[in-house]
Amino acid sequence: MTDEIFMREALRIARNAEGRTSPNPLVGAVVVKDGKIIAEGWHRQAGTPHAEVHALNMAGELARGATLYVTLEPCSHFGRTPPCANKIIDAGISRVVAAMSDPNPKVAGRGFELLRAAGVAVEVGLLEAQARELNEDFIKWVTRRLPFVTMKFACSLDGKIATVAGESQWISGEASRRFTHHLRDLNDAILIGVGTVLADNPSLTTRLVEGKNPVRVIVDSRARTPLDSTVVNDKSARTIIATTTNAPQEKISALKARGVEIITAGDAERVDLKLLMQELAEREITSVLVEGGGTIHFAMLKAGLVDKVLAFVAPKIIGGSGALTAVEGAGFEKLSDAVELKNFTASTFGEDILLSGYVKEA
Repeated sequence: MTDEIFMREALRIARNAEGRTSPNPLVGAVVVKDGKIIAEGWHRQAGTPHAEVHALNMAGELARGATLYVTLEPCSHFGRTPPCANKIIDAGISRVVAAMSDPNPKVAGRGFELLRAAGVAVEVGLLEAQARELNEDFIKWVTRRLPFVTMKFACSLDGKIATVAGESQWISGEASRRFTHHLRDLNDAILIGVGTVLADNPSLTTRLVEGKNPVRVIVDSRARTPLDSTVVNDKSARTIIATTTNAPQEKISALKARGVEIITAGDAERVDLKLLMQELAEREITSVLVEGGGTIHFAMLKAGLVDKVLAFVAPKIIGGSGALTAVEGAGFEKLSDAVELKNFTASTFGEDILLSGYVKEA
């Protein structure tokens, strides 16, 4: 039970850097001696010291004979920084308790091997489920070379995301909208279809104090994004437009001239979304927040690219057969083909209900 208390503390402090460490994972480390925490550390940003290094530097000579609790296997290779396993050995740590092994199949277990070879006792698996949830985006990216995709939308009780006249601001309440900006702050990128750009001219930024703006990704097969749109001109965040070989070259050139990055994903009428996700992963984008509209939602679901769904449901009934719904497209003909969610939870944000779940694998 004592081990669990210290590991929970390591998991807690790891979240201090949420949204800041990509493409590295969130990691927390706690040094304990004689039943007391003597030092803590967490990884802050890629290219900076890892959590173990911060904690061991704080502990100093007191680390000798102590136990290190860490949320992820200490690294054993030279990447942006030196290997942590050697630092742990040199510091004189006698026991390491890790929540999980490194998910990267190229390095998994090697850190533990180094520690055990040096006489350090190693235990693995304490609160592993919580550790994996902490780094679900990193795990998918490093094992499958695809970003973790969260689809988020706000709708009325009858599933509408706008009225028949197209009015959508605001269906959800202030608390839900504030949490949406927190989600943008946590994710590497935010993705929408060009229809949303044409209809709303959004900025897709994070309106939080010290918030981080995600990379803006626009799915736009014909390069219809207006040159005077906010995502092209405000320069508050990097903008990527995903298009196809069918897009007019003069439009592509004009967008590039304004600093927009172009990804050509496919030569058909529509953007190849899986190819786009692979291209984003190559650019070290490990997490993507999809904010609609309904056409891109269905396309992402049908392509099997969505990992998690967040639906804010407001206590309003809008009605109208022509009013847009959260998921449009052709739809699934059979109930057996419908997307099902698991680990389903519900919570409240003001008067709204947030329904959350993970997409079941087919």
